[in-house]
Amino acid sequence: MQQVSKPRQNRKCQGSLPNFLLLAGLTLIGLITLGGLRQEGVKASDVKSAQVASLNHWQGGSFPVENFQAYTSPFGYRRSATGGSGTEFHRGLDIAAPDGSYIRNWWSGQVVALSDNTACGTSITIQSGEWKHVYCHMKGHIEKTPSGRYLIDRLGGIQIWQGQQLPSGARIGRVGMSGRTTGPHLHWGVKYANQYIDPALVLQQMYSQQPGTGSISNYSQQRD
Repeated sequence: MQQVSKPRQNRKCQGSLPNFLLLAGLTLIGLITLGGLRQEGVKASDVKSAQVASLNHWQGGSFPVENFQAYTSPFGYRRSATGGSGTEFHRGLDIAAPDGSYIRNWWSGQVVALSDNTACGTSITIQSGEWKHVYCHMKGHIEKTPSGRYLIDRLGGIQIWQGQQLPSGARIGRVGMSGRTTGPHLHWGVKYANQYIDPALVLQQMYSQQPGTGSISNYSQQRD
């Protein structure tokens, strides 16, 4: 299995066009400012996320959705997504896209878990070295056979087996509304060494390392 804790710099980004990352990257400016490293104080978990993200080279990664629209909920504490005055810790980044848009595998790795019976809805978890990436609220369901378990989305032409090796950029499902959700989006979770980190910081580093682009913060300053 490929280890991605120290990806090679000379790998090309698959399934992630520079212009597309430009749109997603610029939208990420406001997300990080408002919902990531909050102005009221930087938490220890925020620092760890930033350190892990900045210590890696991300040119081999793929942006996880096609037809990106917006980031709708950041990593961290938020009000309950289904109403009420309570708060909850959101362990991922919500990325809105039209219903049925394809989801792409962020990094090459092995499918280690499939599920369709939790708040995450139809979901897939992929292991890439010390990293795990989780994709939730997908279309389709899980089926079992004597040969194993697989995620099936027949209308989308998707069939992903548990234990399967997948390359970066491969289509692994479609955006849906399975599980606990109020609209079509991908909930994307990222773990390093079994600890959740902020996916927005990973995307920020991916964007900054695309050929011909500077950092998001530098671009923002140039436009002000």
